[in-house]
Amino acid sequence: VIIHTGKGGVGKTTLSAATALGAAAHGHRVFLLSTDPAHSLGDAFGRPIGARPTAVAPGVVAQEVSVLDEIERSWSEIQSWLARLLRAGADELVAEELLVVPGLEELVALRAVREVEALGDFDVCVVDCAPTGATLRMLRFPDALQVFMERFFDLERRVARLARPLVDGVGLRGLIPGDEVFAAFERLYRDVDDVRQILLDGDRTTARLVTNAARVVVDETRRSFAYLCLYGVATDAVIVNRLLPEPARTGWFARWAEREREELAAIEAAFPIPMLRARLAASERIGEDALRALAGEGYGETDPAAVLHQGRPLRWRRVGASALLEIDLPGASKEEIEVAVHGEDLHLRVRDALRRIALPSSIAGRRLRGATLRRGTLEVRFTHDP
Repeated sequence: VIIHTGKGGVGKTTLSAATALGAAAHGHRVFLLSTDPAHSLGDAFGRPIGARPTAVAPGVVAQEVSVLDEIERSWSEIQSWLARLLRAGADELVAEELLVVPGLEELVALRAVREVEALGDFDVCVVDCAPTGATLRMLRFPDALQVFMERFFDLERRVARLARPLVDGVGLRGLIPGDEVFAAFERLYRDVDDVRQILLDGDRTTARLVTNAARVVVDETRRSFAYLCLYGVATDAVIVNRLLPEPARTGWFARWAEREREELAAIEAAFPIPMLRARLAASERIGEDALRALAGEGYGETDPAAVLHQGRPLRWRRVGASALLEIDLPGASKEEIEVAVHGEDLHLRVRDALRRIALPSSIAGRRLRGATLRRGTLEVRFTHDP
């Protein structure tokens, strides 16, 4: 599974399509999946692509996931109950909009990756993911859902069973969720956990960051890289798109070219992963031929389906009598990091992102000895004794 993400407008969709075609040229059976609500795969290929799998090139099948259909299919019981509550005091259309929980859209869309994998007909799944902000919400959502399921779900279910006869008796039937709603929550939780396991499996999933050589875009890409590492998603390359070609690096664009050189140097210094480059074309990259040319330019002779960098953003090792957790946090400063242990979890905050990391049973209960940020890697030490 190869996930492409980045700031909106940097060329994720075009590069996702090029990656799929390049992988197919190396003999792989490829499924190209768009989970971006702005679906533009069809625009890139110059032909309609919808919610049903469509063959778009030899060895490549594409699909634009209909998020609303997926939510309806997997979350209909919960939707119906929430809609009854919300429609009591809100416009019906507003109620439907409120039912989409931040982060849930992307995760439900990514469930399609699991379904592609289950088919067994494809070697590679290339994902055109939503822009950075939506990707971050997607990474946060499983932790929030896990907290709810572990701490409140059973209590809510017991309270609902006690309160339902009383509420139904006063003419408010349906406002207390029934067993089918709780069963839907459990299915949703299992689905989300399945997707998270795919995302965190560095042996079969990798992310590629698409960026442009502009300061604002590079800064956001650097933050995205840190967040992907924080949540345990392996990243194997950064793709710098729309670089000025040589004939355009003089005259009026000379200053732009100089800024590009500065940003490329900054990217090389900030990202300990391979950097791929793609130039700005004389016209839009639309159609199979243009996308194949982009794949050849960006990847050269390299198989786009190969893992371009081996590395795990979270690693455990033993140092003497202490256990050491290493977390890659490139671009983060110590002032932006907070570390604490609560029960059997390590709570790690980086800027505005909070991650709960479950501690192995051999570590849970030990005291936190200290944390050090060293050359972009956070080292968290635990004592040997409880």
